[in-house]
Parts: sequence; structure tokens; C-alpha cells
Amino acid sequence: MNKTGCRMITSLLLGFAAWLSHGPAYAQPPAATTTVGTLNVERHGEHGRPVILIPGLEGGPWVWARTIGALQKDHVVYAVTLAGFDGMPAPADDGSLLDRADVSLKQLIEQLRIGRPVLVGHSLGGTLALRFAGEHPQMISGVVAIDGLPIFPGMERIGVDQRKAMAARIRQQMVALSPEQFAAQSLAYMQNIGVIDPQLAARYAPMNARSDINASAQYMAEDMLADYRPGLKNASVPILEISPYNAPDFARSPGAMSEAQKTAYYESLLSGAPQAKVVSIAPSRHFVMLDQPATFQRTLDGFLASLGD
Repeated sequence: MNKTGCRMITSLLLGFAAWLSHGPAYAQPPAATTTVGTLNVERHGEHGRPVILIPGLEGGPWVWARTIGALQKDHVVYAVTLAGFDGMPAPADDGSLLDRADVSLKQLIEQLRIGRPVLVGHSLGGTLALRFAGEHPQMISGVVAIDGLPIFPGMERIGVDQRKAMAARIRQQMVALSPEQFAAQSLAYMQNIGVIDPQLAARYAPMNARSDINASAQYMAEDMLADYRPGLKNASVPILEISPYNAPDFARSPGAMSEAQKTAYYESLLSGAPQAKVVSIAPSRHFVMLDQPATFQRTLDGFLASLGD
């Protein structure tokens, strides 16, 4: 075999190894799939403490592939998809999408008789989990929020009218995107904010782009306007906030801060919650479970174990 052929085989083997290390870790299909309210729900696993996984903006169960593979042996895992994301149709009528997602989470727990699950949410999903903890703490055992906060970062320093104007502008800009522009924006986001590895960005960006543009714009606008900090005083369950940190992203002004400063900032936003703790994972960008899957899983497993039986 010539040198070119050897290089091609080596490249293919390295690519396959990368897929194994970052790709889906579960081969079995869901044990059941159903729709509750505006949520599509996949169930994995048959016994153990229930865990509900909530992805962020434009996410789907693919966000949690490795997490599901690790948890389904000892937990019953419910991976939800919000209306309008990952190929799910958006609601045809008007109304708050975040409000409907919140109501649907409550319906899910009640209808499927899920006994005090742990909510694990990424980004927007983490924000929803924190909101739910403030509204219905008696229904859950705890919350893990991965870079999802009770208020959009920075919005706590801006007046309501200015936030409304910013949210409206962002929504208008997003709904004007063509599908091709939306896909390009998804790729740029994953490359610069989502993950560190460019190959991961290229792999997962098209999955984000499967979402409905109008629904994505509405979720984003609602998220920028929301402030769930007042309700945190009622969130009597343990809360773990995972703060990703990638030093080069915070090396230049404006926004320069150390890892400790970022952790302290997140702690300040969660200060109203009686049992909130912030843990930093580095180096990582927004999708911690993709950038640092092993560290993320150890952190999640440790939190679940700390809750006892």
C-alpha cells in the first residue's frame, strides 16, 4: 500500500474514533415515545430514580445521547423535545411557548405518574427547570442546570423597556432568516459559542438547524424577557448549576473575567435559591455535555448520588 493509501486509512480510523468518543452512546431505541402537551417525550430505562432531560434552544434528544446511555442502566430517563425544535411542529396558535412548556412538564409528571424526578436542563431547558423548581418544588427531587439561568445573562442590568426592545429586535432579525441563513447562523453559533472542537460544531449545527425558525425566535425573545429569580426563594430542592468556562473566550474586554469571577457571577444570579451550588467545568463552551462528556457525567452522577434514595 502506498503512503497516500495509508494516510487515507489512518484518517478514516481517526474519524471513526472521534465518532465513538463523541457520538451517540446508546444504540437501543426508546422504550416508549409519547406526546404530552407541547412536549415530545422519549423514555429510556426501566427502573431507578426518574430523570427528565430538557434540551436548550433548538435542541433535541441528540444533545443527551451519551447522557442517556450512561443513565438508562440505573434510571428511568425521559428525554423531551420542546415544540418547534428538532423537527417537532410549532404550536399553530398564539401564546407563550415557555408557559406552555412549563405546563406541559407538570402534565408529564402527573400523567405518567413520575415520582419526584430530577430535572436536568441545558441552556433554555435549564431556565425552564429553575422556573419549575420555584413553582412546583414538591413535585421534583432536584435540578441540574447546564449554563441555564433564571435570567438571561446581562439582562439583570437593563430596564424592562430596553429588554423588550432588544427582544423584539432579535425576534425580527431571526424570523427574517432564510433556511440557508438559519443553517449558517447555527454553524457560526456552534463554532464560536457552542463547542470548542470545530468537528463537533460541524456535526451538531445541522441538528440545531432542523428547528422551526419562527418558534426559535419566539423562544429566544421570551427568554430574554423572563426573570424567574423572585420564584427561587420557593425552590426548596437541591440545585446544581454547571458553569462552562473556556479561558480564551474570556480573555479580552468587554466581558473579560476569570473562571472564579464567572462562577461568582452565576452564584449571584442564583442567590435567592436556598440550596443552589455552582460548579465550573473547563475547558468547555456552552454544550458542556459535548465538550467534556466524561467530566459532565461524573458531575451529574455525583449530584444524583447525593440525593439519596
